[in-house]
Amino acid sequence: MVAIARINGASARMAVRSFTANAGAVKQTSRFLSTSGPSRLQSSIKSKNGLVLSNAFKSNVGRNIIQSRGIVAESTAAAMIAAAKIQGAGMATIGLAGAGVGIGSVFAALIQGVARNPSLRAQLFQYAVLGFAFAEATGLFALMMSFLLLYVA
Repeated sequence: MVAIARINGASARMAVRSFTANAGAVKQTSRFLSTSGPSRLQSSIKSKNGLVLSNAFKSNVGRNIIQSRGIVAESTAAAMIAAAKIQGAGMATIGLAGAGVGIGSVFAALIQGVARNPSLRAQLFQYAVLGFAFAEATGLFALMMSFLLLYVA
């Protein structure tokens, strides 16, 4: 029984020594990975995409790899606000299509009016230019609102 205890004690001491030696190697490996990995990865992401990542994302290498492009939001609320801005700007640019339709209908009415009565060409052209100005102003207002939503708000 004493001989078995001595053998078990010796094997236990050897196991502890090998475990501590392996733990030191693991510490060196993890230290090596933690110092060079994220900084090198982060600098490559910054140089490749021009993104400036916040401190919240510097600690998590997986997120830095996944979110290498697009809008980087720190919370769900910030992501929802960014999505609402982009959707609002997209809807405001639909006003540009409305301006195009308005300008087309103004000049279609001008052509029809001149075709019906060519003597009223000068007067109809003045009204057409006025209608064109109103339609174009509406389109420019929509474009201005989309830029305000994207870059100011």
